[in-house]
Amino acid sequence: MTTNPFVKYPGQQVAVYYFVAALALFAGQVIFGLIMGLQYLVGDFLFPYIPFNVARMVHTNLLIVWLLFGFMGAAYYIVPEEAETDLYSPKLALVLFWIFLAAGALTVLGYLFVPYARLAELTGNNLIETMGREFLEQPLPTKVGIVVVALAFLYNISMTLLKGRKTAISTVLMLGLWGLALLFLFAFVNPHNLVRDKMYWWFVVHLWVEGVWELILGALLAFVLVKTTGVDREVIDKWLYVIVAFALITGILGTGHHYYFIGLPGYWHWIGNIFSSLEPIPFFLMTLFAFSMVQRRRREHPNQAAVLWAVGTAVLGFLGAGLWGFIHTLSWVNYYTHGTQTTASHGHLAFYGAYVLVVITLISYAMPLLRGRQANSERAQSVEMWSFWIMTIGMAIMVLALTGAGIVQVWLQRLPESGAMGFMAVQDQLRFFYWIRLAGGVMFLVGVLTYFTSFFVGGAPREVPVTLKSVAA
Repeated sequence: MTTNPFVKYPGQQVAVYYFVAALALFAGQVIFGLIMGLQYLVGDFLFPYIPFNVARMVHTNLLIVWLLFGFMGAAYYIVPEEAETDLYSPKLALVLFWIFLAAGALTVLGYLFVPYARLAELTGNNLIETMGREFLEQPLPTKVGIVVVALAFLYNISMTLLKGRKTAISTVLMLGLWGLALLFLFAFVNPHNLVRDKMYWWFVVHLWVEGVWELILGALLAFVLVKTTGVDREVIDKWLYVIVAFALITGILGTGHHYYFIGLPGYWHWIGNIFSSLEPIPFFLMTLFAFSMVQRRRREHPNQAAVLWAVGTAVLGFLGAGLWGFIHTLSWVNYYTHGTQTTASHGHLAFYGAYVLVVITLISYAMPLLRGRQANSERAQSVEMWSFWIMTIGMAIMVLALTGAGIVQVWLQRLPESGAMGFMAVQDQLRFFYWIRLAGGVMFLVGVLTYFTSFFVGGAPREVPVTLKSVAA
């Protein structure tokens, strides 16, 4: 048994490595986002050392990698807890951590110091052409490494689950993780036909973020709410199954909203319009779920910061992935908004609300326990809560600025009656919004640093005795 009284199984301690790496890469992602924001205003900032296309690759790739680190760490913590048995192989988990970290670091260094065409030549892209697509820019060895790490990780987690208790949370989590790994295989499919290329590309990108990742999101959120509210597991399981069903139905067929104008048959307009319009439903249900569980809680958990992150995940996930997605999901609207700053506003708020916050929710709940305390001190939790509000307000400023920029961009660039100005001429008209976006980004970075500070704030651990409360009807 572990000497840590708040951790049931020694293998769960592996999650600390993944959480620390995730947060470090998160900070890197934000910094490169700020570099890009400044390059919108000062075009030659850091040129030729970090041109815009390289900064963008690093920014988006760090987002994917740090979220994967977060998901893996969450699985290493949750699955043993749910299965009531220790991790199948903690040593394998550690080996995979260092392999994944080294592969990620070398890939980023390659982006920064080797011209992309030369990097493709050096890494065997002529053997299997997989590079050059947005979000999937990774060299072939990195893609192969991701598959190997993912399969070994899933083997470790699956063996842990098979030898222990099976719950709704662990089952949904495993479905999401296996789906994530299998869908990534389409990253190796890069046909010369542009229509097919885009279709397979969306199999990865859309079916990740609006499909299997939502299963992972639901499982992580349900786990934290089970632990912090004391609501009967059967109640939470029912909510989880309903949310997952809606997420899969709307998410899979909602892929059609990416097929509007890439050359696929016209019936995708109807499928995309109908089912992508329904995609806010699972996120709205998630919001109701979080508030309902907190209202019906049977105990006051000492870690109130984790509860705040959990509720924030539900609310901002609905706003970003649901409402801001719905704003431009209909084909007759998307015809004008696609590829404008409107898309960027939705993307930023959706990723922050749904996935950034849920990973931080799990870290906020698990890290104090992994560090040998029931919860952080009141001072530390106060700093952590401040970080939530600073990050969220900073993100809101960014999103509103990008939304305003998108509206002006559509008006000046896409509508014939406005004269349809050229792209770069329109960009000059958007500088006001870009300055506001940059200010919001700086505020967001301050929030991230404030969150990091909370790990080093002292004080006695906050401990609150469990108090039963009446459960709302």
